Amino acid sequence: MKSVLLIGLGVFGTQVAAELNKLGHEIMAVDKEESRVNDAMPFVTDAQIGDSTSIAFLRELDIPSYDVCIVAIGSDFQSSLETASNLQELGAKLVVARADREVQAKFLLRNGADRVVNPEKQVAKWTAVRFTSDHILDYFQLDDEHAIYEVALPSDWLGKTVGGIDIRRKYGINIIAVKKDGKFNLSVTPDTRFEADDSLLVFGEYRDIRKCFRIQ
Repeated sequence: MKSVLLIGLGVFGTQVAAELNKLGHEIMAVDKEESRVNDAMPFVTDAQIGDSTSIAFLRELDIPSYDVCIVAIGSDFQSSLETASNLQELGAKLVVARADREVQAKFLLRNGADRVVNPEKQVAKWTAVRFTSDHILDYFQLDDEHAIYEVALPSDWLGKTVGGIDIRRKYGINIIAVKKDGKFNLSVTPDTRFEADDSLLVFGEYRDIRKCFRIQ
């Protein structure tokens, strides 16, 4: 369990609060608008109404006591930038800030943020890959080139083994798990045999995934 300071309770911030709550973390939530703070109360440990651009206000929150500070402000980039800078000045251990554009990410990283997230860009890429590829059922991006994909089992692989198709040697793709009936089997060996309705969890580059699974 970690102690998290979450600043900004718009749609994105509230979703982050809900997910942190599911993971069992302690959450202090902050927003300038009372209605947003009230809406987030079911998901957070504590909350305050206040202006995060005020270093005096933030100082009262004892910033160094939090394991991570998340700046989820989306509608006012100037406030986000000032908040990240203030958090760094007050000794924050880790500052994660939302950015909607690459130029915003650059400014945030230069002015207090240790990490940035771009939810719109990440969801846009996921949507583009997921819904234009018949074989890809889900995926998680690891860096600009590599990702973990859940892919449908090609019909001509039915009854064959992992060693028999040998996609690691042919395409540089690693099979991490085989999924059946909603459950992942992580004990994959060269003798693991593919069955009807299986899907695969694989790691590799998108260009290799396209070649291997003949994705257009």
